[in-house]
Amino acid sequence: MHIFLTGASGWIGSSVLPELINAGHHVVALARSDSSAATLTAAGVDVLRGNLTDVDTLIAGASASDGVIHLAYDHGLGQVGAAPTDSAAIDAFIAALAGSNKPLIVTGATLTRPGGVATETDPLIATGPIAARIVNMQKALTATEQGIRVSLVMIPRSVHGDGERHGFIPQLVNRARATGVSGYVGEGTNRWPAVHVKDAASLYRLAIEEAPAGSVLNAVGDEGVPVREVADAIARGLNIPAESRPVEEFGMPLGALLSADMPASSALTQELLGWTPTHPGLIEDIELGHYFH
Repeated sequence: MHIFLTGASGWIGSSVLPELINAGHHVVALARSDSSAATLTAAGVDVLRGNLTDVDTLIAGASASDGVIHLAYDHGLGQVGAAPTDSAAIDAFIAALAGSNKPLIVTGATLTRPGGVATETDPLIATGPIAARIVNMQKALTATEQGIRVSLVMIPRSVHGDGERHGFIPQLVNRARATGVSGYVGEGTNRWPAVHVKDAASLYRLAIEEAPAGSVLNAVGDEGVPVREVADAIARGLNIPAESRPVEEFGMPLGALLSADMPASSALTQELLGWTPTHPGLIEDIELGHYFH
């Protein structure tokens, strides 16, 4: 397939890219800077210069492709601040692919179900901190009515692996180094879903190759890791104590995430696409030591 990929130089995209290439796909990657363009060219892919605000560029890239994987999201602007640009980009992809039955893979975030485990069948209700992004997911799914094979890949809060520098695990490690304590909130029994970045990459490939229109896919390897276990693993890696700390000490949004119970299942995704996570789980990955280098 000839695949147009946004976010190719990001944390997840940098694993999706070789996954696609190794499967024999031709990739054209969106690059917003000279340095990103050079890195992507060296990786063996074609580059289309532009960013998510360049609607004409997005339409051109999508129109010339056999399908689109949309990974880019300006997290520096926050979930709310980046949502309008993301919405406009999804509109551009819909305009380019309407009536083609080509795949459009849009990135979302795993949902939470109070008192239970979130699944792929839970309704996309625009509430909570990712409400603005959920609205974009809803819009993307309605494009199936315009003859596009849309799928959502729902990413958990922790996408871990060697080389992660800016996610929640590095934030917790840096904070533990600075304070001398690996902290958690309350009793630490609330759970975090997680996935290894390479397992997430394989799901994106399967999604663009095979996922039926309207699919919601949970990229979840660990259904729910207690945050106390995360704190304990970091404590062992840094040889410091793990302690319960007031939620206010962590700031936002980290404090809210540490205090929320949000397990999620990928059982239906695994059954639908034959996707099986094979890389280390979150605790094992932390214990490999690369987060402490």
